[in-house]
Amino acid sequence: MNNRIVDHPVLGRLEQRERVVFTFDGQEYEGLAGDTIASALLANNVRVLRVHEESGDPRGIYCNIGHCFECRVTVNGVQGVRACLTEIAPGMVVQRGRVLPAPLKPREDGRKLPRTYSEFLQQEGEGGGHVD
Repeated sequence: MNNRIVDHPVLGRLEQRERVVFTFDGQEYEGLAGDTIASALLANNVRVLRVHEESGDPRGIYCNIGHCFECRVTVNGVQGVRACLTEIAPGMVVQRGRVLPAPLKPREDGRKLPRTYSEFLQQEGEGGGHVD
């Protein structure tokens, strides 16, 4: 925990707290009881919490108050958990957000994905685009 502020000029000295061990992307880290996932990772020099689902650009802590959703991670198999609002727990397994398949990319056969149900029916040749 190299980056933890233990003696703040205004808030004073950080009280001693129980150490909590958790994993992030398969690596074991330590935080302190009451830390959020985001604050514990930040204290351990981890800046990238996920990547943009399509572009792969790195994302990290942005607002740190639960409004922006940039810090979404997977916790114990549950996707989309905000790291800035979730306290660490012993044995917690946290995984970084990854690039996901983009649902709106052109299909392999070169056809564009339909924008409406009517376009879908037209492409599939069912009813010529007319929906009953």
